[in-house]
Amino acid sequence: MKVAVLDNLRSVHNVGSIFRTANAAGIEKIYLCGTTPTPLDKKGNKRSDFAKVALGAEETINWEYHEDSRFMIQELRKKDFYIISLEQDERSIDYKKVNIKNKENIAFVIGGEVEGIQKEIIELSDVVAEIPMLGTKESLNVTIAFGIGVYKILGI
Repeated sequence: MKVAVLDNLRSVHNVGSIFRTANAAGIEKIYLCGTTPTPLDKKGNKRSDFAKVALGAEETINWEYHEDSRFMIQELRKKDFYIISLEQDERSIDYKKVNIKNKENIAFVIGGEVEGIQKEIIELSDVVAEIPMLGTKESLNVTIAFGIGVYKILGI
């Protein structure tokens, strides 16, 4: 099973876009954690701003909201998920070198647009994968990083 964990994202547009990419890449479930917007508003109604970007992917991918990202990662570890955090960190390896051979359950973790993935989550990860930055900017938009990382690591 392939899942994604979104750790404290802020932008409803980014989350909607990740739903769309996740659908295209065969991700089966998305865990929305902390400040991450969900496809539903506080009253339980569908968010039109979310749907506009996700283009129906929010209807095809299972999702759950959890307040605590760390708890969610710990639960996935108990279920033998291989945790891959896409982040710039001192222990990061090049994303092209991530090996998922013989890994049945994989969880891709993406962090918030400004702060990235929480350090506690990084520490719980099996591998931290980084996309090299060759230009003057230090990072990619979270949706782009998710797409590049997931497609390459899954070999799509």
